Order: sequence, then C-alpha cells, then structure tokens
Amino acid sequence: MKAYWIAGLLAATAAAAVAAGPQYGTFGFDEAGMDKSVAPGDDFYAYANGTWAKKTPIPADESNYGAFNVLADQSREQTRGILEAAKADPNSKIGTAYATYLDTAAIDAAGLKPIQPWLAKIKATDKAGYAALVAEADRNGVGTPFNSGVGQDSKAPDTYIVGLRQSGLGLPDRDYYISADPKLAEAKAAYRTHIAKMLTLAGEPNADARAAAIVDFETEIAKVSWTRIDSRDADKTYNKMAVADLVKSAPGFDFVTYFKGVGTPVDTLIVAQPTAVTGIARLVGAAPIGVLRDQLLVRSLDGFAHVLPRAFDAEQFAFYGTTLNGTPQQQERWKRGVDWTQGALTDDVSKLYVAKYFPPATKAAADALVKNVIAAMNRRIDKLDWMAPETKVKAHAKLAAFTPRIGYPDKWRDYSALRIAKGDAFGNELRANQWSHDYNTGKLGKPIYRWEWGMTPMTVNAQANFGLVAITFPAAILQPPFFDPKADPAVNYGGIGAVIGHEMSHHFDDQGAKFDAKGRLVQWWTDKDVAAFKARTDALAAEYDAYEPLPGMHVKGKLTLGENTADLAGLTASYDAYHASLNGKPAPVIDGFTGDQRFYLGWAQVWRRNYREANLRQRLLTDPHSPSEQRTWIVRNLDPWYAAYKPTPGQKLYLNPDQRVRIW
Repeated sequence: MKAYWIAGLLAATAAAAVAAGPQYGTFGFDEAGMDKSVAPGDDFYAYANGTWAKKTPIPADESNYGAFNVLADQSREQTRGILEAAKADPNSKIGTAYATYLDTAAIDAAGLKPIQPWLAKIKATDKAGYAALVAEADRNGVGTPFNSGVGQDSKAPDTYIVGLRQSGLGLPDRDYYISADPKLAEAKAAYRTHIAKMLTLAGEPNADARAAAIVDFETEIAKVSWTRIDSRDADKTYNKMAVADLVKSAPGFDFVTYFKGVGTPVDTLIVAQPTAVTGIARLVGAAPIGVLRDQLLVRSLDGFAHVLPRAFDAEQFAFYGTTLNGTPQQQERWKRGVDWTQGALTDDVSKLYVAKYFPPATKAAADALVKNVIAAMNRRIDKLDWMAPETKVKAHAKLAAFTPRIGYPDKWRDYSALRIAKGDAFGNELRANQWSHDYNTGKLGKPIYRWEWGMTPMTVNAQANFGLVAITFPAAILQPPFFDPKADPAVNYGGIGAVIGHEMSHHFDDQGAKFDAKGRLVQWWTDKDVAAFKARTDALAAEYDAYEPLPGMHVKGKLTLGENTADLAGLTASYDAYHASLNGKPAPVIDGFTGDQRFYLGWAQVWRRNYREANLRQRLLTDPHSPSEQRTWIVRNLDPWYAAYKPTPGQKLYLNPDQRVRIW
C-alpha cells in the first residue's frame, strides 16, 4: 500500500471530504476567522486568523488561548468522565486519587499537619546535614539548588547515566533577577512579597527580612547561572566527569552524600553547566544555614500548595498564575484534579483514555502520513547543494532509523508500589513524587526504556527524542484542527503534516543534527557541511531576532532556533508530501482557494493563539518556541508561498529571493 492517504479515509477527493463534513468550515479551515482586509504579504497570521483573534477572548483561567487549548480542554473533559466514573469504584486507584484531590474540605481541615514533619525536619537541619536534606527534598519533589536525574548518555545512548544541572531559582529565568527591565524588576519585588506571605501563612516570624535574604541569595545564583541559549547547546552541556573531580571543583556542597541520598551513588556523571554548578556550590557553602533552610521551606510550601489549605493555594496562584502570567482566575478544582491524577498515575489513566477515544483508523492514517513526510524529506536531502554526498548517505540512514510513535506507548508502567490513600491529598502527592523519582533513578544500570514516552496520550503536543531517534505524536493532537480525516488533504498536510515534519526535522535542527542514526552525540557531517548549515541557521536566528512582539522585547533568535528551523524544514517537507499525494493530478480549487493556498491556511490555523501580556513576556524569556504569530511568518522563506499568495516588494513579510533562508 502506498504511504500516502489510506483509501476511504484520507485518499478521498476534496469534494468527498467536503461532503462528509469536516469540523471546521467547508474544507477543514475556519474561513470566518480570517481577516481578508489584511494583505497576506503584510501579515499572514492576521490574514488567516485576524477575525478569530479579535473575537476570541482568553478565558479567565488561562494565560493564553488557542487551538492547543481547545483540544486540551476537550481532552480534559474526556478524562474527567473517566475519572468521575472511577470515583464510584472503591477499589479504583485513579478514582480514589481524583476524589481525594477534589476534597478541599478535608485538605483545609487537616491544616499544615500533613506537611509539618517535613517542615520540622528542614528547620532542624544544620549545615553538616544540608546535603542529605537536599537529597530528600529532591526525592520529595521540592526544588533545590541542583537538579539531578538519570537519562541517556548522549555519547553512549545505550547506557543510562546520572546528569546534574543548575537550579535554585524560584523565578522563571535568571533575567528576572538581574535584568534592568522595569517589568522584570516589578516581578522580582512581587516575588519577595510572595515569599514573605508564604512564610507568614506558615507562622514563621520575621518574614520580610527572611524573604529578602532568599531573593538576595537567588540573585547571586542567577549571576552564575548559564543562559538558556547556552544551556540548550548539546556540545557545551556534555561534560562527563568523575564525581571525585566534581567534589574538588565544587567544595561548597557535599555531592557524595547528595548522590547517595537521591539513590545514585555513582563514580561518573555528566554535568550540564560546570561553571554554574561550581558557582552555586560556592554560594551554598558561604550561605547561612538559615537562608538555605528558608529557601527549602518556601519551595516546599509553593510546591505542595495545591494540597495545602486554600490560603496557601490562593497565594501560590496569585503570584505564579496572576503576577507572572496575567491569569485572573484559578482553574476549577476538577480541572486541576484531572491534570494531577493523569500526572501521578499517567498510564493507568492513559489505558482507559486511548481505549475510549483513539480509534485504530486514526493511528493507521497518521502512520501513513508520517511515512509520506519522511519520504519527502529523503527526496529533499538528495537535492541539497550544500551537503556532501557522503553526509547525505548518513542523513538517509538517520531517516530510515526513525521510530514514529503514534497515539500511545506500546507498554504501560506499573503503579502497584504507589500507595494512594483516601483523604490524604498531601500524602498522595508526596508519595507520587517519590515514586516518580525512584522510578527514574531505578533505570540506572538497566537497558534503555525505548518504549517510554515523555508525555501522555492526553497531551496536545508532539516530541522529538534525539537519543532514541524517535518522533512522538500523542492521541490528543491527532484531532481537528491539526488532523481531520474529513477535511481537505491540503489542510491536513498544512496542519498535522507540518507538525509531523516539524518533529522529524528536529532531528536535523541546530542541535538534533549533532546526533547520528544511532542517537549518538557525534559530528557525522563534514566540516564544510557544518559551516554551510551554520550560515543558514545564523540567518534564520537573525531574522527572528528582528521581531518585537512586545515593546523593547524581541524574540531570541538563538533560543528559538531549533523550533524555527524545524518549522521551516517541516513545512517544506510536508508541502512536498502533499504534492506527492496528488499523484500528478492538479489540486482542485475549493471556495476560491487553490490547494497551495489551503495548505498554508492549514498551517496558520493551528497556531491561532492569544496571549496575556505577562505570559508573553515570560515566554519571550524562557520559551524555545517563537510566539504563534512569528511561527506563522516562517512562510516568508518559502517560494511556493510567494507563488500562492503573490506578496509584493514593500509588504512587511516580503523577502527578496536571495534573502529567503533555505536549509532543507
């Protein structure tokens, strides 16, 4: 069977698709959401989505809202039905977990009694016991100055190894502490106030002074921390060293005791940001024990706030939800309960979800589309004029090695060791955190869990895993507007086809291209290939650096480079795959739109999103994805878009042919 569109499902003609009734519009696109007063060449996002953007409010409990949120809400409602039914079964672990999370009266009645033993342990710890305390905090799910875990060794991907990364900040990014931006300074001041409020709620004296000391300590951590741009570099962050050498370079913290406490007493590890880890260890060594204890106190109160009395929950949301993201209203408890339960008992919930909401036909159709997009990428590699022939052979081998993962994993995890107790919301959260930690550390010394996903089937997202050479598409994203079997194929290729191409292309972005067909971090390109590729990605980074979504705040071209490169390559490959699916026949014109025009409208539709200003500001600092409007604009680099929409010189998105970034 050809890897195009499955007969009777996606190989239907456009006319048949229209007759069958897609969810959006007459051919799978919401034409009513367009703003045709905007020229496509001036702002293709506004042309495709302008009316939708003007008429669609952000719900009070959301920091942003768009196509992803619509599907997330739908997935959550479906999962709610599963959990509500499970509540009636006293033997259902997921039902008990969900019902207990919803019982806020019991949580309020318990007060701080459930967390008190942990808080008391923090307050009783001296400097000599701090490393062991940090290890216990790590296992409990509490934020600490260092972040460790077990993962694949990038240069020996058949082996698990311990990794250590910088941590220690309660604000989203180092810039919140050290930037001169007035908005970020306001957020930092609000953070100090928030810490004081949490300490006061816990009955702690001298809250203002203690809060100021925590913020001062974290400001020093921010100064030695690596930027997000450096921290996404696969080469810079691969620093294998002996624990003995780490101990010598970072004498302020007892790493031997720490690794023993977290359950990974190893001789060798990978340190992602060595200078930052050394700097943080020095700061920890010099800090008064009172400040170190207070930081863990606040991290504990914030981390467990959702299973503590409502005053803590409300204050935690007031800062992290409203101040930092602009969200006026906290989500209803049932929504948070669904999210928590599927996070704590992921696979137990997932099994029921996929059985009810993910038909085999959708999985089969997506499998076929993946093969079609991979075939298109293979053809593009053959045509590259900047890649050496010997590198092309290896690139084809890497594509052939891909493992597409559609809908849900092949194997489920066993939660029999996780105790869920009725009426013990805090204990359930604590034990779930500990189970997750132990599950991760338990991988050390075992074969790689190649079946394991990094997200749930209910997640509206997709993923590329460099070490596994895998691309993952959960069930929840394989729905309109991303994927509609009843829609015109052009829209599907512009939507889910481009998303598939995007994830596939991540394996060839500025970081993914550093991993070979076996998932090894190794240079498999010639030096000339690397230089040619870098020239192109540098141009794309510069293009995005110029975008200014908020006054004075630009997109960070190097932070978003991987995603932008994947958008460019993925959309290009999916376009070729769409035309291959036509089998030499011309695409019909539907409602006045050509096939190519519908393809790019499908792309624009999936990126519909409105942001609250505070959320957008945080994203510009921390998110490796560009905002939705700028993601849509990637089309300005694609020659077929110019042929489809006829933008002219002088329009805002127009680029001369020699200015268009061409990579794949």
